[in-house]
Amino acid sequence: MFRLICIKLPQQLRRRASPICHGHLFTTSSLKTIPELPNSTDPKSLTVSFLRNSCGLSLELAASASKKLDIENIENPNLVLDLLRTHGLTQNQIRHLISSRPLLLLADLGKTLRPNMELFKSLGFSGASLAKLLSKDPRVLESDAYTVVEFFRAHGFSDEQISTLTMKRPTLYMLDTQKILKPKLEFLKSLGFSYLEIANRLSIEPYILGRSLENQIIPCVQKLRRIVGTDDNVLKVVKARFSLIEFNVETVLQANISILLSHGVPNSLAVKIFLLEPRSLLMRTYRFSEIVNEVMKLGFDPNNLLFVLAIRSMAVVSKALWEKKVEAFRSFGLSKDEIDLAFKLQPMCMITSEKKIVKVMGFFVNNLKMKPSIISKNPNLLLFSLEKRIIPRCSVLQLLMSKGLIKEDTSILHAFRMTEKTFVKKLVQKYQNEVPDVIRAHQDEFSKE
Repeated sequence: MFRLICIKLPQQLRRRASPICHGHLFTTSSLKTIPELPNSTDPKSLTVSFLRNSCGLSLELAASASKKLDIENIENPNLVLDLLRTHGLTQNQIRHLISSRPLLLLADLGKTLRPNMELFKSLGFSGASLAKLLSKDPRVLESDAYTVVEFFRAHGFSDEQISTLTMKRPTLYMLDTQKILKPKLEFLKSLGFSYLEIANRLSIEPYILGRSLENQIIPCVQKLRRIVGTDDNVLKVVKARFSLIEFNVETVLQANISILLSHGVPNSLAVKIFLLEPRSLLMRTYRFSEIVNEVMKLGFDPNNLLFVLAIRSMAVVSKALWEKKVEAFRSFGLSKDEIDLAFKLQPMCMITSEKKIVKVMGFFVNNLKMKPSIISKNPNLLLFSLEKRIIPRCSVLQLLMSKGLIKEDTSILHAFRMTEKTFVKKLVQKYQNEVPDVIRAHQDEFSKE
């Protein structure tokens, strides 16, 4: 009878009310959708269950990750998790790692995963540092890491440099060492870099290794050669700004050089600016144009080297920092005209840090009772080291004056300007027999007592 009822039910109702055919009484409420429970015999269900229970993924993430892998046996995934924990990763870090790279659970432990983990451990990666590395690119654990590390070691990279390079650019482990990495190192060598210099540069800026040799690096060098004229100049400018060969320099560089030429700057001086400070000619054109106009308004001669130095100084100091330095000078009573005069006489004085400006100005004004205006007329004083040059020479002069060996009106400014060799000859060696303490004074030993 029951079977007969099932047969006579309309086909559509039978599909909706199928539970009755399994002997279950039901009400209208029992027709609501019931979430499907994991089935231990279903690979997808096993995968989702493992990702949730063992890896800590949410149901949504586990379902998404299960589309990329099927866990038929939990032995290997459990061993992978144990290995990650052994190397200091927390459960939260493991959860993030598996979320981004679920296939890691199926990695070959013996041939790939365990050797790579030990290799990265030897480079100093464990716990938080390892987690940070893997968050950037977890594929490094499945790469041929040993070949990559040995390649860099063979080309003069220390393990510390390889570690730095690895953290900054883990995607390099996905590249073919012989087809992609080696030609780039050989090209840099052909420019005049030693392998030691290459290792030092690339460990700091490894991003260049990810750029195309044929489409980016070589064309960039060719453009630079046309602008700066010689291979030696190319080497000089790339050494000054190694990241230069990452960019398309022609558009910005040529536009900024054109600005200089339009203001009467000889091409040779334009190139000189670039050689002294490459980034000054690689800044945005509108800002570079502003700097050139400001330098011109101050009265710098575009045919003079001081014009080059002024451009360089303004280019490497932000507007905000420039104002802070101006305020530091003003705090000692210097006017805008006096600060401008100091800059015109020695543009490099504005590259000096704000802290040093205050320290050196304070010493001259407060200790030596020098008028601030004298310093603005002799801005080279701001470039000297207070501890290594100014204070030791003051000690020598003070000692010799106290002994009556030199006049009290001896020009301190002249003494500061002397080369070290000349100062030692004229004011230290000349009097060391009469005043043995002059050597201690020059070595600044008095101030240390």
